[in-house]
Amino acid sequence: MNAFQGKRRVRSVRQATLRTAYSGLLIATMLVLGYVESLLPAVGTVPGIKMGLSNSVLIFAVYMLDLPTAWMLMVLKVFLTGLLFGGATTILYSMAGGVLSMLLMTVLSRLDGVHPVTVSMVGGVMHNVGQVLMAMLLFHTRQLLYYMAVLIGVGMVCGALTGVCASSVMKHLRAAK
Repeated sequence: MNAFQGKRRVRSVRQATLRTAYSGLLIATMLVLGYVESLLPAVGTVPGIKMGLSNSVLIFAVYMLDLPTAWMLMVLKVFLTGLLFGGATTILYSMAGGVLSMLLMTVLSRLDGVHPVTVSMVGGVMHNVGQVLMAMLLFHTRQLLYYMAVLIGVGMVCGALTGVCASSVMKHLRAAK
């Protein structure tokens, strides 16, 4: 092994260590935000609506880390949040919403000219769509489509708020570099 290969190997080990450390910090942040959010009263009088504060961390990961890491963070967030604050059905609903949301956020985040707030809004809407589709599948009913209209609006508003938070953090971190 020559000196160049040795430096490249040290760099890749360092990058893997940093990615692992960042991932741990981001998971911990998402879990804390999820817990804080679980302590807050429901938004309005519509059941099941939450701000999705931890999703701002996920938006950050989509833009600031590689996509496989962002996907891994989403899966870990779903399972750990479900185990700590919910149960099996929470994991089912969250995974359905998370996968659909991440699919579209992954595609949109790689398109030129699409702002992170827009990506977050689409992610918020798709998360709600995924959860309603899972509920329709589990309960064998189409009547939940009426609830979808409310959730689309809420997903846009909450997605915009989490997107603004993530964009602000990204802007400051880029400036700090």
